[in-house]
Parts: sequence; C-alpha cells; structure tokens
Amino acid sequence: MRVPHFHAGGETVHATDFHYELGGKGFNQAVAAARQGAEVSFLTAVGADDVEKVRAFLSAEGIKGMVVGKATPSAHATILTDGTGETRVTVFPGARLDVSDVEPFAEAIASADILLLTNEVPEDVNLRAAEIASAAAKSAALPHEGPRSAGVKIILNPAPARALPTALSSRVSIFTPNEFEIVGLENVPGEVVETLGAKGCRIRSTGEVIPALPCGEAVDTTGAGDTFNGVLAVRLAEGRPLAEACAEANAAAARSVTVRYVLPSIPHRHR
Repeated sequence: MRVPHFHAGGETVHATDFHYELGGKGFNQAVAAARQGAEVSFLTAVGADDVEKVRAFLSAEGIKGMVVGKATPSAHATILTDGTGETRVTVFPGARLDVSDVEPFAEAIASADILLLTNEVPEDVNLRAAEIASAAAKSAALPHEGPRSAGVKIILNPAPARALPTALSSRVSIFTPNEFEIVGLENVPGEVVETLGAKGCRIRSTGEVIPALPCGEAVDTTGAGDTFNGVLAVRLAEGRPLAEACAEANAAAARSVTVRYVLPSIPHRHR
C-alpha cells in the first residue's frame, strides 16, 4: 500500500494505492537471477491452494521451481511505501519449508555454481542445503578467492537478522547484510558485502565502497536488496571479480528503485 506518510502512534492513515503480487526474498532473488539470463532452480513452500499459481509464474520466468504445498496458508507481507519511496514491512511467516523438503532438491543444489540463501527460510533448512552444497565437488573458485575447498559457493542474505550457528556461517562464502543486519557478523570467516542503500555497498576484506550510480528518482525501494543479491550471484557465477560483480549489482538495484512495485522493477539484462 502506498501512503503519504508512515503512522505515528495510533494514527489511521489512508492508502492512496493498493497492489498485490507474488514475492518473498528468495522468490524475488530467483526472478532477478533468471532475468539476468542465469539457469535458476528455486525451492519454496506455499499454501496448498497457491501451488499451481506460483509454479506457473516461475515457469513463465524460466525458473525451475520446486513448489511444496503445505496445510498452512502462504506467507504474506504487507508493505507500506511512503512519499519518499521508503518502506515499512510486516510479515506473516506462513507456510515454511522442512528439512525433508531439501532432499528432493539436492541434485539441483549440488549441480549449481551458487547456492543463494536467505533467513526467511528456517535455519535447519538452510543448514541442510549448505551441507549439500559444501559436499558437492566443484573445480572452480570464485574470482576473489585463492585455492579453494570443494563445494558449491554459498551466498547468505542474512535477512531478517538472527544469530547464525557456526555450522552454517562457516560454510558461507559471502554474506550480504544491510547496515542493520551486519551486527553479529563481525567474526564470520567468509567475505561480507554490506549493502548501503543509495551509497552502494562495502566489501569488508578491502574496505572498498562500491558506489551506486543514480539512475533516476527513487519511487519504491522494495526489492532493491533482492535485485542486488540475484544479480551479484549471477555475475560471480559468470566469473566476474567481486568488485565488478558488486558494481553491476548496484546498478541493477539502482534501476529497480525507479519503478513501483517489486516484480515490474526487477530489470532484465538486455532491456
């Protein structure tokens, strides 16, 4: 819903617009990666009544979707966007993946270049996926790494923020928190790329800030972080250096905030 300003106390605010679309962090990131030309497989859980709708959308985007139906209703998020393009989000967690749902998806994980995880997924599910990725034998390193251990590379978008078990954090190659989610990630062994909104992003290992070049007036920031993560994963899978991948992810995110709503804002590579 679009509102002139956010609530103060018990204030009632009348929305000037209402829009409904499919979404979620992992969902948006999968769409962002697919629109960059990547081969994308996506595992998700939804309410049983929504399985065919979600599966059809993913198929239309060229995404290999494994959509697990649950008795619990699908997750929903209510997003308020004010006159400056800033957002406030309230989430109903809804249907959630179980560890048992990961096993039929193991082949897709093991054959991938990148496993992209978010904290909207239960911790034990992320851990099992990370275990599968770590065990998969792969030959090539990401560009910013030296000699590497075996396994699919893992990017974790730690949103929403929560404490991470060592068994998971020790397997992650790159963490992508925002300025609020970075707390608690001071000593993780992997690289940290901190997203800074309109300022771009910062690579922890070098201290380099990769600026976000403005592409126009910001009208809706919802989904910008998801666009960043999806594009970053694709560029790294293509062998780009980390700083270059970050710059291109910044550019895509900057374009996304100039378009209202999430799915229409996620850019296609050649458009």
